[in-house]
Amino acid sequence: MVSNFHLPPTGYGPGSQPPEEDGAELQYLQMPQDMRSYSHHIPEVEASPELAPALGMLAEISAACLSVAQGMANVQFDLRDLDAANRALIAETMGQGEVSIRMHGIPAVAAQESVFAGVWVLSSADMDAIEVGPVPQLSRDRAFVAKRAGQGHDAPKNPQVVNAPPLLVEMLDKSANFDPAAEAHVINLTLLPHTEADLVWLDQALGEGSVTMLSRGYGNCRVTATALDHVWRVQFFNSMDTLILDTFEITTLPAVVEAAGEDLQDSGERLVEVLEAIR
Repeated sequence: MVSNFHLPPTGYGPGSQPPEEDGAELQYLQMPQDMRSYSHHIPEVEASPELAPALGMLAEISAACLSVAQGMANVQFDLRDLDAANRALIAETMGQGEVSIRMHGIPAVAAQESVFAGVWVLSSADMDAIEVGPVPQLSRDRAFVAKRAGQGHDAPKNPQVVNAPPLLVEMLDKSANFDPAAEAHVINLTLLPHTEADLVWLDQALGEGSVTMLSRGYGNCRVTATALDHVWRVQFFNSMDTLILDTFEITTLPAVVEAAGEDLQDSGERLVEVLEAIR
């Protein structure tokens, strides 16, 4: 008698699986699509004396990109004195980039990054401007001004709040001892055990700041300031809007929304190319 050790395992080999017509159809996840990328766009206008103000401002914006790339302070340009034709040329040249920012307060200000990284179009009830910088300065100034105050450890708990309180202790410590020169301290909720009640409690404990940012690239990244200094909620979504990474970052500004010096240098050079094409 042949022992079971010598017999082939059951459930494998020819005839062990149903034929294709009887088997369930394989369901594949939809692949990510629609990645945004820069496309070179030249405004369809002819240079004329009437457009000199807009062309001059574009040249100044280009120069500002190069200076800010070297570490200079942000530079802002007021568009309110431009007539309709010059304002239209600026708008067409700027286009719309990946990052948008909402800054709550009085007045509330919206910022939209142009197709030139680090060049931002700012608008509000009394503002129509372009700002050159890694991010608009106002987004730094208002970030942790409480839109909804955090309750800290006084936030009401229920029995499902399990792992959130130790995370709050960690964030309070990192916020109080924040070092701008240190690397970002990241708490990855996706890799940590937690309940839905933990997330609700952390939201109540940390409160909400006055700045929200959305970066659209390969999927979306939503960045929200909390009411605790230097603490940001950073959430990554795939192209099907499924949350794939949920983190808190204790840092001056999450790198995902900040234009680097190399980006600003490139923007300045590309604006020169656009001006040469128009002229």
